[in-house]
Amino acid sequence: MTLTRDTIAIRLAEVGYIADADLATALSIMYLLQRPLLLEGEAGVGKTEVAKALASVHETELIRLQCYEGLDQSAALYEWNYQRQLLAIEASKSQQADGTVDLEDRIFSEKYLLERPLLAAIRRPRSPVLLIDEIDRADEEFEAFLLELLSDWQMSIPELGLVKAVSIPHVVITSNGTRELSDALRRRCLYHYVDFPEIDREARIILARIPHAGAALSLQIARMVERVRKEDLRKVPGVAETLDWAAALVGLNITDLHDAPEVVHDTLMCLLKTREDSGRITREVTSRILGKVA
Repeated sequence: MTLTRDTIAIRLAEVGYIADADLATALSIMYLLQRPLLLEGEAGVGKTEVAKALASVHETELIRLQCYEGLDQSAALYEWNYQRQLLAIEASKSQQADGTVDLEDRIFSEKYLLERPLLAAIRRPRSPVLLIDEIDRADEEFEAFLLELLSDWQMSIPELGLVKAVSIPHVVITSNGTRELSDALRRRCLYHYVDFPEIDREARIILARIPHAGAALSLQIARMVERVRKEDLRKVPGVAETLDWAAALVGLNITDLHDAPEVVHDTLMCLLKTREDSGRITREVTSRILGKVA
């Protein structure tokens, strides 16, 4: 599939994701080379939303593997339905006595195989979007058995043999940078760092997701959020928090932040997610920040 940077940007915008030129270029090369795309950046910058938007653009299935500490092959690749296998063993005891059924071959067959995200992604007839989310939360051992899939689009199941991909999924891998990823994984991926959006792009994101906000209010909100992010916060608000705040303001019929400074401060709970941050952004701080927003 060959998609130009501009075409990708337009299609993403049509489903509500406003991509910058660098991300659109990375996605274009991902399609061209059929390589996974590793998106790294702070939590809340919209990395996961890229995969969701791609699935919408292609009208295809989104298969998500949420990573966590201790993630193993049975949760990521496949496992056997042990309960059904035990029932089959009990039911076939009389047949085994007659030697008419090869029990082992039967219970280790497709009928008893439980697909997990990675296996499911390569067995779909139509290429899905495979999201491997927050890979930095998983152990290094997980990366090791992921490499075969990303290199050759196949995996080994001892009881069934080699399973090759029916179609190659569009793979998006995200990382919040909580640990260093292996060089082997990075070599197999294209790389793009996702930063918080610039003011103009965040305003366009707000307008795309919350049309009733209007262009003027969307720009004010984006400017306000950009200044809040520069404060000494424990958790910097992401794009999702910006959208929540914009939706709250629109729901309260706010059309200009300067007309309702009290409401602006009271609704900052949408942006501030820790006790420390809420205490740090006092009404005086809110007033100071708002005074710098045109």
